[in-house]
Parts: sequence; structure tokens; C-alpha cells
Amino acid sequence: MRVDRTAIEGLLCVTPKRHGDARGFFSETWSRRAFADVDFVQDNHSLSRPAGVIRGLHFQTEPSPQGKLVRVLRGRILDVAVDIRRGSPTFGGHVAVELSAENGRQLWVPVGFAHGFCTLEPDTEVAYKVTTYYDRACDKGVAFDDPDIAIDWPIAPAEAIVSDKDRQQPRLRDLAAVFES
Repeated sequence: MRVDRTAIEGLLCVTPKRHGDARGFFSETWSRRAFADVDFVQDNHSLSRPAGVIRGLHFQTEPSPQGKLVRVLRGRILDVAVDIRRGSPTFGGHVAVELSAENGRQLWVPVGFAHGFCTLEPDTEVAYKVTTYYDRACDKGVAFDDPDIAIDWPIAPAEAIVSDKDRQQPRLRDLAAVFES
């Protein structure tokens, strides 16, 4: 398993080794050895039928903050993590990585980041491991189209297929400090 640092401390791009032959491939997608200090409690799986679906930017606050290990089972996404740790030198900065079933790449999104993605192909399936259970009271978000964050989504925000909840999320500057660096 190859682990690469990104431009923002804590965010990691994880690429499991694939062993393949004429039948296909085998890959170990997660190992306690690689994530010895991370305790995953739940696996989630989403299907987005059309291309151009944006889900996020989501996070959970205390007492149930979540770290996520995200991968694509079918299709492709632009996966994005935004640093929302007040006091961090990269506060408001983001990393965007293409994850696909073909490249096998994964993104580790630790606590203190908002996470979201845009589907680049129809019928895209995303799976992610999380470090705490879903907690509705702690479920928060940031506007995916916040001009201060300036994510270069592959679709115009007005054309994106987005939930009502995600269209109504606050801008980062209006968000109370929920994580400190």
C-alpha cells in the first residue's frame, strides 16, 4: 500500500497495490498495519445515478467527529477535502483528487476537514469507512460553492445535482469554530 502526503498536512492519498492476471485483480484496500491508530466503526456506500452529482461538503462535530477513508467501487469522482481547523496554516484550503474504480486510489480525510465529491460518470458508487457512527445532532456542512474556498468543480454549481440540504449550507466564514488546529 502506497501512502502519499498531500499539500495539506493530515490528508493522505492511499493507493493499494493490485495483483492482477488475465482474470482481473486482487487488492488489499485496508489494513490495520497502515492505519494502526485509526479505529473504523462503520462502512458507508452511496450510488449516484447521473454524472454531475455533488455530495457535500460534510463533517461531524464533537462529540462525534468523523475521519473517513474514501474509495470508488464503480465510476469516477473528484473527491475534495477542505481544512476547517481554525488556526491551521491551511485553513480554508482544499485538496481535490480524482478517485476511480480503475485507479484504486483512496483519500484519507481526518477529523477537522469537510468532505465532498462530484461524480464524473453515471452510476458511480462510493464506499467509505468512518471512525464514528453517524450522529444527526453533529451533522454539519459548508457550502460546496463557497467562493472563498473556490473549488474548481468539473460542473458549474448551478448545473450540479445537489440535495436541498447541501444547497443551504453556510459559507465557511459564517461557520462557528468547530475544530482548532
